[in-house]
Amino acid sequence: MNNIPSVDLADFLSDDPKRKQKFVDEIGTAYEEIGFVSLKNHFLSDALVEDLYKEIKSFFALPVETKKKYEIEGLGGQRGYVSFGKEHAKGKKEGDLKEFWHFGQEPDEDANLIDEYPENVQVEELPEFNKTGMEAYRMLEKTGIYVLRALALYIGVDEHYFDHWASNGNSILRPIHYPPITEEPKGAVRAGAHGDINLITLLMGASTGGLQVLRKDGEWIDAIPEEDELVINVGDMLERHTNNKLRSTIHRVVNPPKDQWGTPRYSIPFFMHPRSDMDLSCMPECVDKEHPKAYEDITAGEFLHQRLVEIGLIKK
Repeated sequence: MNNIPSVDLADFLSDDPKRKQKFVDEIGTAYEEIGFVSLKNHFLSDALVEDLYKEIKSFFALPVETKKKYEIEGLGGQRGYVSFGKEHAKGKKEGDLKEFWHFGQEPDEDANLIDEYPENVQVEELPEFNKTGMEAYRMLEKTGIYVLRALALYIGVDEHYFDHWASNGNSILRPIHYPPITEEPKGAVRAGAHGDINLITLLMGASTGGLQVLRKDGEWIDAIPEEDELVINVGDMLERHTNNKLRSTIHRVVNPPKDQWGTPRYSIPFFMHPRSDMDLSCMPECVDKEHPKAYEDITAGEFLHQRLVEIGLIKK
């Protein structure tokens, strides 16, 4: 396998039970084998993608002092701007060569979660920035819920098992800017080798190159989707909840060849988190004699806090 498998969400959404099962089998097998797929026929329109890139490029082009006023202390980077080099991969000291923004959940009133999530930070200079970001957030959330429904069927539980936890979940949309590289990086890459914290990650912008995935045999392979596909991977929460049945694969964003150092890179991952009170204990369907329970019981909120400390966004 020299590239990640491609799957078509239209199969899952079709009225044909065989096509639906084909999608379930394909994505489940891919997540057992390599933990990554590229997905076509998601809910993001070309026009929305174009508008989102326009807005985020405009934001990152603002003067540093303007961006800095949106870096809110005390939130662990969960909303607003996070400046260049502040985040690092778990176990690394060097900061990643990137700056980014966080849009977070705006929960339904009847979800009783208004007080749990910080408010999104509004960018005064760009009147369409927040509106466009949250439109993309909703379409990625909708796509992610269908992927989780397929995985629920693959595991052998009710198709809507994840719906409550993922709807109004603590998900984050993170537009990232990797600026041009101006000097030899001292041990730093655009994003160090890491696994994601959350249930699943839906990534826009991987088609520009640089994303690599670690295969089971220890070889790094390039993840190169078609331009209109999302890359979707399993995060540590889902690996833990499925007792390692579905794999959270280590991945990285490598620096480009030297002749391309002058080119910036943009990518937009949507980190799909459940509500904080979701129990991540190993699912009974994934535990047997050959696969004994591998993890202690923990909630999603407790696990997230642990990991944010490890990657430097929350101080102990």
